Amino acid sequence: MHFRASPPLCGATRRLRLAAPSWPWSSPLWRTICICCRLRPRRSIRWVRALGVQGSSAMFYLAAAVSDFYVPVSEMPEHKIQSSGGPLQITMKMVPKMLSPLVKDWAPRAFIISFKLETDPSIILDRARNALEVYRHQVVIANSIESRRSFVIILTKDSETKILLSEEEVEKGVDIEEKIVDDLQSRHTAFIHDRN
Repeated sequence: MHFRASPPLCGATRRLRLAAPSWPWSSPLWRTICICCRLRPRRSIRWVRALGVQGSSAMFYLAAAVSDFYVPVSEMPEHKIQSSGGPLQITMKMVPKMLSPLVKDWAPRAFIISFKLETDPSIILDRARNALEVYRHQVVIANSIESRRSFVIILTKDSETKILLSEEEVEKGVDIEEKIVDDLQSRHTAFIHDRN
């Protein structure tokens, strides 16, 4: 079976896609898969179900949600909203939660990583631990909006690993995602060996 990644949506996906654009699934480079949450559930679900058969070889690197709420396209105005209509009230819908069905139904044996991005640093670790407990997946990458490009904490049910870029690395333009992907690839390899 061969697989070609969708258009690159993040630095990690871009690096992996350029490294081996159409290698077979047995290749270690293709163990890292990036699913970005887009409001196209049918397309994403079909893709995830195809990957679910890969078992522990599949890795899902989920994108942090930009928002927990959205305005459906069908409810958006076609033209500019006029201020002469008075104050504006917007009703938003909740973004569907995809992590639970991914872990329970679509890819129960896969290595799954989610993100917890918060604006309040004091609640990040509790929210990340709660996500691990509720969804029962392998890894949560926790970070705050203000330091997301230079500091993250990788949490599992048994560990917390801090990844911090030095001032020198920041000045050189090092992307923290490179360190995250390196860490996750070694965790994924251990996960595969534990499952086999």
